[in-house]
Amino acid sequence: MNKYLKYFLIFAFIVGILAAAVFFISSNSKSSITYETQKPFISSIEKKTVATGKVVPEDEVEIKPQISGIIEKIYLEEGAKVKAGDLIAKIKIVPNEQSLNQSRGRVRNAEIALNNTTIEYNRNKALFDKGVISSQDFNNLQLQIDQAKQELSNAQADYQIIRRGSAGGSATANTNIRATVSGTILEIPVEEGDQVIQSNNFNDGTTIASIADLTKMIFEGKVDEGEVGKLQVGTPLKISLGAVEGAELDAKLKFIAPKGVEETGAVQFKIEGDVEVKEDVFIRAGYSANASIVLEKKDSILVISEALLQFDKKTDKPYVELAVGSAEEQKWERKEIEIGISDGVNVEIVSGLTESDEIKQWNKTEPIKKGEEDEEGEEDSEESED
Repeated sequence: MNKYLKYFLIFAFIVGILAAAVFFISSNSKSSITYETQKPFISSIEKKTVATGKVVPEDEVEIKPQISGIIEKIYLEEGAKVKAGDLIAKIKIVPNEQSLNQSRGRVRNAEIALNNTTIEYNRNKALFDKGVISSQDFNNLQLQIDQAKQELSNAQADYQIIRRGSAGGSATANTNIRATVSGTILEIPVEEGDQVIQSNNFNDGTTIASIADLTKMIFEGKVDEGEVGKLQVGTPLKISLGAVEGAELDAKLKFIAPKGVEETGAVQFKIEGDVEVKEDVFIRAGYSANASIVLEKKDSILVISEALLQFDKKTDKPYVELAVGSAEEQKWERKEIEIGISDGVNVEIVSGLTESDEIKQWNKTEPIKKGEEDEEGEEDSEESED
């Protein structure tokens, strides 16, 4: 009886060990990973760049005075639409005392000279009528009196210009500041009572107002030197405005700067594009904008998802892994390929693949389950105690 009991106990012990081993292996083994595949497909790729900048009027005109003085009255406000010739402001003349005194003295001298010439003329005219002097001498006196009258007229006109700003007080007097072009008043940087300086050869003068046509706008932006070589005049642009949500305007590139400017370590080139303004979108001068520019475009080409690419660590050449055999076997073969342009999502396949190839799709890392976290935590704690 003891002999059979002994064999039974040995058998039970062996079975227990085998059961424990099976349980241990099954509890610690991980399920095999199954990879999915993707096939190349025919699509189109556009390689784009974005230029940041702003939308400004094509032509902006600054209105400056032709005479110095003080702003007496401003008749219009910023944002008003004007036509060429509309009155914007009026200047009150504050003449220079020295210039005014000199001009007044010139008028007085001209009057004295005219009176003296008139007396001489009247005396010699009586002699000429009696035939005492020749006609040539009398004609010289006639010329002198005409010149004296002209000099007096000029002196009086200069005096009026210094004193009032114009000689005749006409509607085109220098004291009236009028619009020189039609458009919208963008800015009036002066106020009533401000002193302004005239525009001359040595001074730009004080700006009374700036006017621009808001129906003719351009985009001004900058692009990096690595992309400017791919741009051509006439390239279409898509302009998106930061201040107008959802608005997208069409434009055409019309200017590329021949010289770049270094900014924060990178060379930037200025570009300009004519913007097609829509009637239902009101654009203010200076809106910040982004221009989307298509640098390169290819239609009906073989592409794959860029996430399928791998790169050799030594040669940095691209390759993919192709399925060999059936999908259940999960066998893969490395295949080097040649790629072309990319838009960040898909990449062009120049050579190395066909539409029938099955490409290995790398699975995303799965999160660790709660039970596995607890087991790993216990193991870490035991190791730290040891």
